[in-house]
Amino acid sequence: MTDSIKQIKPLGFQWETQDPFLFCVHHEDFYPKGNDDMGPNTSLDGRQIGQDFVTKDGWRMYHGTTVPGFPAHPHRGFETVTIVRKGLVDHSDSMGASGRFGNGDVQWMTAGKGVQHSEMFPLLKKDSDNPFELFQIWLNLPKAGKMVDPYFKMLWSENIPKIKTTEDEGVELAIIAGNVENTAAPENVPDSWASNPTNEVAIITMKMAPNSSWKLPKGSSDVNRSLFFFKGESIAIGAAKIDQNCTIELNADVETILINGAKESELLLLQGKPIGEPVVQHGPFVMNTNEEIQQTMYDYQRTQFGGWPWPAHENVHAREKGRFAHHADGSKEEMD
Repeated sequence: MTDSIKQIKPLGFQWETQDPFLFCVHHEDFYPKGNDDMGPNTSLDGRQIGQDFVTKDGWRMYHGTTVPGFPAHPHRGFETVTIVRKGLVDHSDSMGASGRFGNGDVQWMTAGKGVQHSEMFPLLKKDSDNPFELFQIWLNLPKAGKMVDPYFKMLWSENIPKIKTTEDEGVELAIIAGNVENTAAPENVPDSWASNPTNEVAIITMKMAPNSSWKLPKGSSDVNRSLFFFKGESIAIGAAKIDQNCTIELNADVETILINGAKESELLLLQGKPIGEPVVQHGPFVMNTNEEIQQTMYDYQRTQFGGWPWPAHENVHAREKGRFAHHADGSKEEMD
């Protein structure tokens, strides 16, 4: 073990994170051709529909029954950062907002005091396969921000900085949050822990060519830094050789040089100063006390966080629709 490494853990289905992050999951599915309903054009027999998390034939339906994905469900008290690397996600929410994004786009959503949303994965292509890949990251909100109004912002792929590092052009970074080599990510949503640069929040995906190397910029001593090595063969940090499918927790204030092995590697970096407050989680609700969780459950039963204004809990948009975002304040973004 080197001075820069705190510990190394195996990656599971749900990746273990550090404060201020709560959760990270990586979904990769090799969906077949789509049918007229934008679901898989094949039999769903043998799947536990509504709870399909087994990778049968290379893909999953998750909680979807016709279209893969996550039908309407509530959140309170934290943020979701959804990075769609391949394929598309159809968003609908209880504020009346909607969108379609993917193929490099990121949605940053502050659940705040409460929102319902659905995240469905429409299989638009009927004549070829529909590969799909995303990360979903949960970033906590401090007590002062848990009851802010819900809000989401689109970080379109065209606006996310993608750089090759000055040290080695074989290392490519996509900067979703943070600042690397004087290149800053797009502005975060206003109430996020990430919106204050002193919190040193960074969300960065990186691709390393064979035998390339990169020195991570130093952070403050109280920053939590996790590196998720999810594709490749091996990387070296000092004397430690690390195989893929590992989480590497690092000391942010110690120089860390990554040296890739003989195959291309892909990694995700999550870092930030901890919020340092009690975390009480009950499913999709994250508060500071059990009493606040009980109040959240009561509020959701009473208000449904605004109800569901869409025709189906598995709401999907028209097949011919391009990437777009329609916000609760009436503003619209049309990308394709």
